[in-house]
Amino acid sequence: MEKRDIVVMGASTGGIEALQVLVEDLPRDFAGAIFVVLHTAAQSPNFLGSILDQAGPLPAAIAKDREEIKPGRIYVAPADHHLVFDEKGLVRTTRGPKENRVRPAIDPLFRSAAHAYGPRVIGVVLTGLLDDGTAGLWAIKEQGGTAIVQNPEEAPAPSMPLSALKHVEVDHILNLTEIAPCLGKMVGTPPLKKGVRRVTKEMEAEVKIAREDSALANGILEWGEPSVYACPECHGVLMQLKEGSNFRFRCHTGHAYSVETLMAEFSEKSEETLWNAIRAIEELVILMNRMAQQFEEHNHGEAALALKKKADEAHERSEQVRAIVMHHKKVRESELSKSGKNEPAVKPD
Repeated sequence: MEKRDIVVMGASTGGIEALQVLVEDLPRDFAGAIFVVLHTAAQSPNFLGSILDQAGPLPAAIAKDREEIKPGRIYVAPADHHLVFDEKGLVRTTRGPKENRVRPAIDPLFRSAAHAYGPRVIGVVLTGLLDDGTAGLWAIKEQGGTAIVQNPEEAPAPSMPLSALKHVEVDHILNLTEIAPCLGKMVGTPPLKKGVRRVTKEMEAEVKIAREDSALANGILEWGEPSVYACPECHGVLMQLKEGSNFRFRCHTGHAYSVETLMAEFSEKSEETLWNAIRAIEELVILMNRMAQQFEEHNHGEAALALKKKADEAHERSEQVRAIVMHHKKVRESELSKSGKNEPAVKPD
């Protein structure tokens, strides 16, 4: 009989502290293997493995490519690599396309676990901004696995838990200190096996993409509707994918975006464009003022006045653009607030 023994966890902002608290309370005889993705910079020194190793009773380390899975261990995704599983159940660390602007990303780990182990998987979404982990947790539930989400009311960054609760039929909403005891009781027990479905060709293709296979060769153009949006990473056309109440995007080179992540990316790009506009206008103002000064030094007063007038008009335009940038920043901060602390309260189990 199958038993639940594969635990996958994902965290972002506030995640190091959350993971330390969680692993501290795990039992020494934990019967499953734990796999962790924390959003980190590509140049991260890979300290999380040693941090978790010291924080709790279970040995923890950065995962190695094609490493065998052993129970009672914690495997951590290395910087700039996705953590996934292959067809033989071995651990893989790959440099597949970024998902939700990051590598490692949570969705590839969760999706890969669902594909390889089905009902044996327990997925845990912890604190973090935006919505990485939602699509992966949905995949886990589709394959009969168990979904746990940290209570967003106590999460430093509640957006990821809130997104998961919005789109996934979650089994448990728990405070951080309740998660380890819950996992201790679940691991080694038979799965519920409710809602198990055949692995779709789309899920199988996305798992292969995370393992560095070609998205185009795996039929991305056949299982998505072309959108009007370009991939922020490579500028290819983004295909729109539908999963339950959620939809997201993937381009033919493999980069993937949730709706919230894509909106955040476009928002940042538009702000960057506006700052470039301010820079270009201010450089023009500097040039015209210097030319006006030279005209004055050579007794060309009328030409100097004309240039100064144009410089003043250009400066006024730059201030108008600057006002737009400041408004844009306030709108972004307001949207982040709405997707976080201002959401309706959710009662934990």
